[in-house]
Amino acid sequence: MAALSTLILLLCAAVDVMPSSPHWKPTWPSYRVPVILPQSTLNLDKPQFDAEARLEVVSPCGPACHKSSPLPTYEEVKNYLSYETLYANGSLTETEVGIYILSNSGDGSRGRSRTKRQIYGYDSRFSIFGKDFLLNYPFSTSVKLSTGCTGTLVAEKHVLTAAHCIHDGKSYVKGAQKLRVGFLKPKQKDGSKGSNSTNSAMPEKMKFQWIRVKRTHVPKGWIKGNANDIGMDYDYALLELKKPHKRKFMKIGVSPPARHLPGGRIHFSGYDNDRPGNLVYRFCDVKDETYDLLYQQCDAQPGASGSGVYVRMWKRQNHKWERKIIGIFSGHQWVDMNGTPQDFNVAVRITPLKYAQICYWIKGNYLDCREG
Repeated sequence: MAALSTLILLLCAAVDVMPSSPHWKPTWPSYRVPVILPQSTLNLDKPQFDAEARLEVVSPCGPACHKSSPLPTYEEVKNYLSYETLYANGSLTETEVGIYILSNSGDGSRGRSRTKRQIYGYDSRFSIFGKDFLLNYPFSTSVKLSTGCTGTLVAEKHVLTAAHCIHDGKSYVKGAQKLRVGFLKPKQKDGSKGSNSTNSAMPEKMKFQWIRVKRTHVPKGWIKGNANDIGMDYDYALLELKKPHKRKFMKIGVSPPARHLPGGRIHFSGYDNDRPGNLVYRFCDVKDETYDLLYQQCDAQPGASGSGVYVRMWKRQNHKWERKIIGIFSGHQWVDMNGTPQDFNVAVRITPLKYAQICYWIKGNYLDCREG
């Protein structure tokens, strides 16, 4: 019973809740997050890399189903947040973690579902053309994975994406060992160095420059789940590049409740398969949420999986507007809504626990990961 009480405190890990009185600026809450530290690391056999890459996943449980399911035990949460690390030479390790609560208070709730239609009525996606947009923030933070998904730059050498882009829940996908990350760059035209396409009716041609991935972290909650039961909740992975990308990146943040998002709306950009070579931007309202998932109807197609879901809010401490990634776009689900099937696109929320884990993967020091 004590373990369950501790877990509830963990799931509601500390947040200075927004004031109830209306504020003219949507403001980032100041979260205090738990600490997640490695306890032991075990060498595993080299994986086979025999799975086919899937650009979308299916899960049987919708919001109501997930909200009514029992909370995991403290030991189960520790197991879900333990992780595998895949290295470029094919070696594989498993790291067990410990979770420590240094503060408490909070907000939260606890989601999941089936495939195909990802466009809702009129297609509201925008293809981003021209280097003046593609090479500028925030669009420049979106990158393409060699397995076909999208990722987002979250540090000098790190990319956040969906776990299913790397691992199908049972095995690593083909190409994961030699995974590369592609950065859009304009094609150089012969004899036209520095030329601009402003006067052309056609958008400037772009190409990808690729950087190899040094290592990849995938939480065991995904590997164990295989996108069923709680699997979708842990559909995220972090890639470390072999060299810095030298672009501006977007910070991660703890996902506020949907009612605190500006207009209840989220944004993300990805490389949708039906528009090859194009970066596609969209925004839409959040329709429902659980502790781990955001349900929305942003138009999307396979290939956008792994995109960083972000919002722009006022950072009180720095006195400026700031975009942060609060989730990872996972894919499409059919959801049973009071006996009526309804389809949603789903994003995995960055909870306090996930923030602590991802931040530690990036920085390697929990002291740099105390403020979400």
